[in-house]
Amino acid sequence: MPIPVHTALRYVTPLREGGSLPALVETTGGMAVVKFRGAGQGARALVAEILVGRLAETLGLPLPELSAVELADDFGRAEPDPEIQDILRGSSGLNVGLAFVPGAFAYEHAAHADLIHPDLAADIVWLDALATNIDRTARNPNLLMARADDGPKLWLIDHGAALYFHHNWEAVDAERARTPFPAIRDHVLLPVASSLRDADERLAPQLTADAITDLVEDVPDDLLLAAPPGRQPDFGTADAARRAYADYFRQRLGAPRRWAEEAERARAQAPETSALPYRR
Repeated sequence: MPIPVHTALRYVTPLREGGSLPALVETTGGMAVVKFRGAGQGARALVAEILVGRLAETLGLPLPELSAVELADDFGRAEPDPEIQDILRGSSGLNVGLAFVPGAFAYEHAAHADLIHPDLAADIVWLDALATNIDRTARNPNLLMARADDGPKLWLIDHGAALYFHHNWEAVDAERARTPFPAIRDHVLLPVASSLRDADERLAPQLTADAITDLVEDVPDDLLLAAPPGRQPDFGTADAARRAYADYFRQRLGAPRRWAEEAERARAQAPETSALPYRR
């Protein structure tokens, strides 16, 4: 299913925890935390947000509703902060939002680790190893906790630093696509995760060739063809970019998956004292 497209109505407040300066924005679809193409990481961070978000959705992992958010040319012009004005001036058109989760607070490993089911932890570690996501560490977990009717609920957020290969397409080949991801050893959920081999058996079959094709179709053309200042787009057409992303994921998902084996080795070496019994 294509991601919904909403229109930004009102800039509410900046969220200064991250370097990309996202903001809480009122949209036609409700309140959303929006990341802007005019921020430092540029449009490719938004491509990563969509692709990793759609991977999470396909795998049934908890992600606030993902959407594209359209900004008019004059959006937020009353905002007095010159840094924010610079970002908004460079963000006309499509940006990316996650639905605002009321009452959510940042995940803290010491306080919340025993509330996370080990299989869910393993599935999230597996996703981040697949997506080469360097931003799910104890220092910067990019996880939210929120109260729900059936107990505390974990939410995944902020995947703009994932898929770092797409900042240098010239270096991407089949070998690069299949390479392990040593940084997974720093994953905040690794000490509480169950078997990554079992997670691999659960999740990899869900990411079929058709599923990969569907999720890359969700990335808007203008984000795929955007280039950093002073550089030309890596691809002549959006469809060529989609084929490149799809080829990368299909190669990375091909067996044997060395990056999944690397994640299991890292789990086996994680300090046992960090692992806490799961508490409902």
